[in-house]
Amino acid sequence: MQTRALGTQGLVVSALGYGAMGTAVGYGPSDDTESVAAIRHAHELGVTHFDTAEMYGWGEGEKLLGRALAPIRDEVTIATKFGLTPGFGRDSRPEHVREVVENSLRNLGLDTIDLLYQHAPDPNVPVEDVVGVMKEFVDAGTVRYLGLSNADPDTVRRAHAVHPVSALQNEYSLFAPHDAEPLFPVLEELGIGFVAYSPLARGFLSGAVRPRDHYDANDFRRRIAWWNPENFDTNTAIADGLAALAASKGATLAQLSLAWLLAKKDYIVPIPGSRNTDRVTRNTAAADLDLTPADLTRIAAIAPNGGLTGPRT
Repeated sequence: MQTRALGTQGLVVSALGYGAMGTAVGYGPSDDTESVAAIRHAHELGVTHFDTAEMYGWGEGEKLLGRALAPIRDEVTIATKFGLTPGFGRDSRPEHVREVVENSLRNLGLDTIDLLYQHAPDPNVPVEDVVGVMKEFVDAGTVRYLGLSNADPDTVRRAHAVHPVSALQNEYSLFAPHDAEPLFPVLEELGIGFVAYSPLARGFLSGAVRPRDHYDANDFRRRIAWWNPENFDTNTAIADGLAALAASKGATLAQLSLAWLLAKKDYIVPIPGSRNTDRVTRNTAAADLDLTPADLTRIAAIAPNGGLTGPRT
């Protein structure tokens, strides 16, 4: 698989990464054995960048990813995040950041975290103070590169002025372009890479979308407006149109959706996640799908303005 640079500080990763949230939380019951197999299979197919967070099972997701990657630690980069609370509040107080990062190192079984993100801005702690604490870990050699997640352009600028930011991670997909694309000018100005989470629109573009009643009671998708009854049929029709275009190219809907992201900018790294090895195989093949300008025009016609009916949340 081809590689892409995230930032200008030296972080180079596979063009497609692996997002590990679903191995611990959000998408119904999971099986650790299947999750470990999927993670290792992704690596076998050329994926070298793996993403997790404290919030994914409050340490359990980090432990699982650490176990899965332990035999190949020197062949991959591992990212994690801090700054959320179990009640989905924000906590980036310096003392809390230090505690969480030390816990993450233990959970992952690492001496060094390759990429450390603030998971979301904390309105009570200036980002300059947060990055100042993150820089302490870089200076100590326990973190290599810094990132932000769910941040706006002003926050990115202020953070980057304290210490270079290598990556910004925000939601970005064919169904959710509106928040991400206005960030690109500041990323290009400052030389920052972009990591796209939920690149398959929380599964709506996976090719296996179902009405919300089919999902487990704790599944995040039951609370996302794309699945609302008044929106579901319209969004399904858009997905069907994209799937037909994908089929004409011998590809799946998921592959087309991931290839679209890769075609948008050469500093974008999508991080699809799946606990199924066959789906990992199919997703990873998107790195070899080339979209022509005509394809991109057709996609834009099928999904104008993202094609979203109803807000994401």
